[in-house]
Amino acid sequence: MPAKSAVNRVIKQIIEVGDIRIGGGELAVMAGPCAVESEEMLFRTAEAVSKEGAQILRGGAFKPRSSPKAFQGLGEPGLAMLRNAATAWGLAVITEVLDTRDVDLVANHADILQVGSRNMQNTALLKEVGKSCRPVLLKRGMSSTLEEWLLAAQYILDAGNPNVILCERGIRTFETATRNTLDLSAVSLVKELSGLPVIVDPSHSTGRRSLVTPMSKAAVAAGADGLIIEVHPEPENAACDGPQSLTPAEFGKLMSQVKRIYKAVIENGE
Repeated sequence: MPAKSAVNRVIKQIIEVGDIRIGGGELAVMAGPCAVESEEMLFRTAEAVSKEGAQILRGGAFKPRSSPKAFQGLGEPGLAMLRNAATAWGLAVITEVLDTRDVDLVANHADILQVGSRNMQNTALLKEVGKSCRPVLLKRGMSSTLEEWLLAAQYILDAGNPNVILCERGIRTFETATRNTLDLSAVSLVKELSGLPVIVDPSHSTGRRSLVTPMSKAAVAAGADGLIIEVHPEPENAACDGPQSLTPAEFGKLMSQVKRIYKAVIENGE
């Protein structure tokens, strides 16, 4: 049975972040490391992605990890590093918030609040970010249906925040060759059902550096309004997610390709 709209549909919502208009006819690209590791690394990355056309710096200051022994992020000092690096290179900031108690703290440093896949159905957090004045990027849960994802978005909308961006980041299936299975049909369908802009995460969905560029191109061709991509100056030394992180040179090649595809999509009336 075809999915039904689980949200009160809006007419092609456009999210404004400074001069950036997500869903407004330009490809929004969010790029940066999985985690904030050091100020030096972050400034190098911000410079590189800015020069290649990214508008938004991504990076985790608070990291939800499967193992409690894994790197959990730098916390509040990491937020300050993100803000400083982004300001230096004219970028906006997106970073994840994990706890209702940290929403105001993260909002003081970030332009967009990210709710990750593990928290997609954390209704207390959804309500709290819904009270924020910051746009919210809501990642699809790793085993969530489209209806569940859209209902999670409704919590944010009902709390008073109309600026919701949906992010397809792959779902858990029987396939183990990739980290997750990227559901590109969801990109077009949730835009049709909700009117909200949709971003695709080719890094977490595939978990493989070699697949990030082809899946980015496919996502843009499918109508995605933007991409969120992991970039690290030295992926082999990354604290987390090195195997799926692009080098700045690889990111530059990706950008030159997806820009051409996005231009063709727009010109042909996506």
